[in-house]
Amino acid sequence: MLPDLFSPSVWGSVVEAFTTVLAPHGAKGAMAPGDFSVHFFLQLAVIIGTCRVVGWLGQKLLAQPQVVGEMIAGVVLGPSLLGLLFPDFSAELFPKETKNVLYAGAQLGVGLYMFLVGTTFRGDHFKSNGKSAFAVSLSGIAAPFLVAVAITPMLLGVPGLFADGLPASQATLFLGACIALTAFPMLARIINERGLSESALGTLSLTAGAFDDAASWCVLAIVLAVFGAGPGVAVLAIGGGLVFALFVILIGRKLLVPLGTAVERRGEMSHTILAVTLGLFCLAAFIMDAVGIHAIFGGFILGTAMPRGLFVAELKKKVEPVAVVLLLPMFFTYSGLNTRMDVVNSPQLLLIALGVLAASIVAKGVACYAAARLCGEDNSTALGIGALMNSRGLMELIIINIGLQKGIIGPTLFSMLVLMAIVTTVMATPLFELVYGRKARLSGALGSVPDEALS
Repeated sequence: MLPDLFSPSVWGSVVEAFTTVLAPHGAKGAMAPGDFSVHFFLQLAVIIGTCRVVGWLGQKLLAQPQVVGEMIAGVVLGPSLLGLLFPDFSAELFPKETKNVLYAGAQLGVGLYMFLVGTTFRGDHFKSNGKSAFAVSLSGIAAPFLVAVAITPMLLGVPGLFADGLPASQATLFLGACIALTAFPMLARIINERGLSESALGTLSLTAGAFDDAASWCVLAIVLAVFGAGPGVAVLAIGGGLVFALFVILIGRKLLVPLGTAVERRGEMSHTILAVTLGLFCLAAFIMDAVGIHAIFGGFILGTAMPRGLFVAELKKKVEPVAVVLLLPMFFTYSGLNTRMDVVNSPQLLLIALGVLAASIVAKGVACYAAARLCGEDNSTALGIGALMNSRGLMELIIINIGLQKGIIGPTLFSMLVLMAIVTTVMATPLFELVYGRKARLSGALGSVPDEALS
């Protein structure tokens, strides 16, 4: 007679068997070299499977893009759910010794993703709808930083949220950057999926989002530089970052032209051109990490200088599937492993988490809505802009992971900001449809959403 596959005892036996296999085989419980590969490949299998399943559920149940489900999947695999339900299995699947390997893969994944984002960056968004976009962007930056100025002193008084002894100025700048951020890649994807690419709303939102992201990243770079050990580190970080950016934009762009020409002449990207491109990406990531900023800055800046046209199309065709399907989920999982919702374990911390969430939504969404209205947009259009600008997405996870890695924030505030990133991202699309999309489609101003938009 076949066993009941849904019986708790069956699943308990499966978990116990995996736990036994994953137990260290080295002396005194230490991990042997072969144990790392055993864990790594099983980790990847679990990560990919979980991300695809949760992403699919997010599409079907919440009408969310795959990447939003993967953000949630990272938390599912962390101590907030898997570690809570199966603590022994979770500890054996993701032991502390293997987290450095997972971290390296996560940085490669998010670095490649930002490199690809850089290849699609359009400077013309800065030139169109200038006045309105600048007003929306300025409001979307000023209001969050004012909120950060107001709430940071209170947060500094709560142990464990920020690093001990962190100056209020640095804490305020970091929190302001987190609240002010708009997920530019997510914003671009939503606008494209919803048929807004050629609309005034889409152009204005993209332009304002680009301004806000640029400002937030600049503030983060300053915080990371100042947070270093002494003025020499700050000078190296800021000076090195500026020199690298100027070199890539002013000189590197011209040096990279032959790569695009070779691809156009051949009609496809050869393995040699791909190897050169990936080698340059790794070098750019290394330089920005070495000067004290972060590897993702190197990837993104280099991406903006890459030849356009067939080169970018071929690069995305060859690199994007591996980066998005295999590597990027490692970043979500690494974030999830650092997210402990159980540390928000008192009425005070719960109120702080809800307060940070509410303040972030109001500071960003309401400010951008008000600015759009003052610039002459109608009420539904202004509401749509506010809804789109309020999405934080992957960019928020990148910033707060850097803050946690550098010791600027503690695990408790990190978990609160992960919650804020997920909630504001999940609410962006349905809120946009509620306040603008449905009405615009009924009036014929927008076409229908394609079936493949959420895949």
